[in-house]
This record gives sequence, structure tokens and C-alpha cells, in this order.
Amino acid sequence: MTLLENFTLVFVAGFITALATGIGALPFFVFDEISDRRNVVLWGLASGIMISASVFGLIEEGLAEGTPLEIVAGIAAGVLLVVLAHNVLLDVNIDPHEYEEADFKKLVLILGILTVHSFPEGVAIGVSFADLGFESGLQLLGFSVPLLAVFMTVAISIHNVPEGTAISIPLKSMGVPNWKLVWWAVFSSLPQPIGAVLAFGFVQVARELLPFGFGFAAGAMIYLVLTEFIPEALDIGATLPNGGKPELAGGIVVGVLIMVPLTFI
Repeated sequence: MTLLENFTLVFVAGFITALATGIGALPFFVFDEISDRRNVVLWGLASGIMISASVFGLIEEGLAEGTPLEIVAGIAAGVLLVVLAHNVLLDVNIDPHEYEEADFKKLVLILGILTVHSFPEGVAIGVSFADLGFESGLQLLGFSVPLLAVFMTVAISIHNVPEGTAISIPLKSMGVPNWKLVWWAVFSSLPQPIGAVLAFGFVQVARELLPFGFGFAAGAMIYLVLTEFIPEALDIGATLPNGGKPELAGGIVVGVLIMVPLTFI
């Protein structure tokens, strides 16, 4: 396969995960709202999936490619980038309410801020495709696709569903049409296919930095789980018995149990 075809496949994988965010808006075609309890469980599920994907997918694969020191350095860099990006961008708080009311310049700013959240997932997809074309991969549509790439694409797609739901809730309260809920949910994850292509290109040029890339993606995603997903779930569940912690813990456990078997395929 040509390099262009490889880049196209990686972009499509990233775009699939972005489209999965739109699935989070689909329940609003049937229900007017989603209960806080279910929302907390969904955030817990997303957290468990991302932690599993990071530990059993990215870090494990990184250790097979390089040294623990390279992985640790990558994790530290991933965390540092997210922290710095938050400090630079997230002083400007963007509420999904603003999506519908924004002009073009505001949408560009919003997309830049969303990149802080979505780009690490895109990087994870990109580095997971590093061995694309090797004979040991899964034969799919004429490509030899690494099993890790399938694992990460599935994991991030599932993880994106509750994010789509969280984005849709305030927009639904504004009376935004259901089909627009799907669009704005997908819009929030558009940096993922871009990040996937950039990361894939990077590891093709600098193959020796692949272990660092695995660590980088894992560190960024784990940090996002600990600083955003779990706090978001606890905030939503504040009015539930025990602050929603049982629902959050249950979601995390289910997320881990869903993804662990995929590591043995």
C-alpha cells in the first residue's frame, strides 16, 4: 500500500472515533433527558476504558518496543503538554451553550480549546498504527492493520459516546434540534483524526521515538481521566446518594472488564 493510502486509513480511523461522539446525542431522539445516575455511569465507563487502553494497550506495547525510562519520559511529556495547554487555553471557559451562538471566529477558538481534550486521543490512534502494513497485522480491507490499532480505535470510540452525551445535554436545554446535537458532538472530536495523522507521520519518520510516543499518548489520556472525566462524573453525581461514587466505581469496573479481553485477541 502507498504512504497516501496508509495516511488515509489512519485518518478514517480517527474520523470514526469522532463520529462515535455523535452516538452520544442519539438518545435525545427518544428521551428528553438522561438521568444523572446514568450519566455518571457513562463517565465511569469512559474512564475505565481509557485507563485500560492506556495501560494494557499503549504502555504495554511501549515496553515491548523500548525501555521503561523511555515510557516514563513519554508519560511525563504527555502530562506536561496537557497541563501547559490547559494553562494557556482553558482560562477561557467554553460551554456547549456557546456552540450554537458562536460566529466563525468563536468556533475556531472553541475548536482550538477542544483540541486540548481530543488531540491526545488522536495521538493514541496514530501511534497505534505504527506497524501498519507489517505482515503480522489483521487483514482488513486490503491493509495489514495492527491489532493495537483496532483495540485503540474501538476503545476511543466507546469512550467518546458519553462525551457526546455531555455536550448534548446543555444544547438540548436550549431547544437545539436533535440532528444538530449530533453535529456538535462530532464537531467536538474533529481534532482526533488530525492528531492521528500527525502522530502516525511522526512515528514513521522517527521510528526510534515510538516508545516515547506510546508513553506520551498514555500519559495524556490518563491525566485527562484523572483531572476531567472523574471530576466531571463526581460533579454530576453530587446530588445522588453517596455522591454518585458507587455508580462511578461501577462504570469504571465495567469499562476495564470490557477492554481487558481485547488485549488478548
